[in-house]
Amino acid sequence: MKPLQLFDPASSTYTYVLFDQGSREAVIIDPVDEQIDRDLGILREYGLKLVWTLETHAHADHITSAGKLAELAGARTAAPEGCGIGTAAVQLRHGDTLRFGAESLAALHTPGHTAGSMCFVWRDHVFTGDTLLIHGCGRTDFQSGSARDLYRSLTQVLFALPDATTVWPGHDYQGRSHSTIGQEKTGNPRVAGKTEDEFVAIMDALNLPRPRRIDEAVPANLTSGLRHDADGVLLMQPRPAQAAYAGDVSPQLAWHWVQSGEAVLVDVRTDAEREWVGFVPGAVNVAWKQWPGMVMNPLFDSQIQAAAAGGRKLVLLCRSGVRSVAAAKRATELGLQAYNILEGFEGDPDGNAHRGNRGGWRHHGLPWRQN
Repeated sequence: MKPLQLFDPASSTYTYVLFDQGSREAVIIDPVDEQIDRDLGILREYGLKLVWTLETHAHADHITSAGKLAELAGARTAAPEGCGIGTAAVQLRHGDTLRFGAESLAALHTPGHTAGSMCFVWRDHVFTGDTLLIHGCGRTDFQSGSARDLYRSLTQVLFALPDATTVWPGHDYQGRSHSTIGQEKTGNPRVAGKTEDEFVAIMDALNLPRPRRIDEAVPANLTSGLRHDADGVLLMQPRPAQAAYAGDVSPQLAWHWVQSGEAVLVDVRTDAEREWVGFVPGAVNVAWKQWPGMVMNPLFDSQIQAAAAGGRKLVLLCRSGVRSVAAAKRATELGLQAYNILEGFEGDPDGNAHRGNRGGWRHHGLPWRQN
């Protein structure tokens, strides 16, 4: 049994539909907004019930229709946890499986094109998004990309699959539809027979043009394609501060900046709070003060300056967005570019939205952990 492979000529994007023959439950991978009528027509033609919309990463060259398909077809949305697609109902981790009827699909974390990129294995097929293309691979020069991570994802994760596994890429620009793991292991000119350093040198020398739609597509795709109207644009823009710091940002914009390398996430809560409530992996922990009325952390100035090494901006996170404002003001006094993350980690303790945000970091599906 093969997937249904659909093509968007404008972005050279492949969309895939998989389904269980008995229950007619279906999954769609990397749907394209402009092709939603086509995709709904395919579901009707085959008598399918869409239960999952699935993304391999947050795309830079087209806008997804995942959110719209979820509304129109009753599906649930799923996306890689590390991509910051906060509207996805399920945040996927390496090894997770999604079931549709008697079938299942497994997630493989394959960072490199972006930090959160995933591939998906179904039977003897793998859907590789922009991680592995036919005789190529995704670029690594923007949106949290890493050539070294991509080399390891290719050689240690994808090339560990059986050689006969069919490769279904996220794009092709020469009319090719599929390949196999064995063919790519031996014949992919970017990676076959290359050392990691050789691969990195190849990727660093590509000098590709910036994706034409990146400024529109990435913010929209972080909200499953639902927020590329005026409200969605505002969600991904900093808001001027009413006090002496750089401004306020939504959790989604903060995470986008962190993923792209533009900013460092600084958690100004105490160690005890992080242990009790949860923490953001990779955040720099610099307590602003222990509790109201107690002295400020005397190491704050040196630690916050160290966090901003290299001139990157700072996005500051606390419990509900109060201490992070005070910390942002102090960082600004030290000559740093510091932003407050609206609603903090937990959000409004009363569950009410204010200043245009809803719910805080952990309620937007962004990465966090509990001890």
